[in-house]
Amino acid sequence: MFLADVVGNVVSPVQCDFLNARPLLLVKPVTPRDSSAGRARIAVDTVGAGEGDRVLVIDEGNSGRQILAAGDIPVKTLIVGVVDHIELNGEHTYNHGENHHQGAKQ
Repeated sequence: MFLADVVGNVVSPVQCDFLNARPLLLVKPVTPRDSSAGRARIAVDTVGAGEGDRVLVIDEGNSGRQILAAGDIPVKTLIVGVVDHIELNGEHTYNHGENHHQGAKQ
């Protein structure tokens, strides 16, 4: 599981049937202190996240299939939570209310 920022939407007019009507979002991994932590990837949204949100992402096929209750679907990366705030060693490093507006401007 990792933290990521939702940086965009992905539209795919041709995809496997299971993904029809499921939002696909582009997520960019980040550290708890807002540093980039890897390359962007596409994730299936299961929680109603949107651009500018910080999210929890799983990136393992078996976990994804269990969450979606589908044994043989071609899914690996899922958004499973929206982060409200992060506190690290007593310091608040992220607050959705403050950062959400900043992220929307970028």
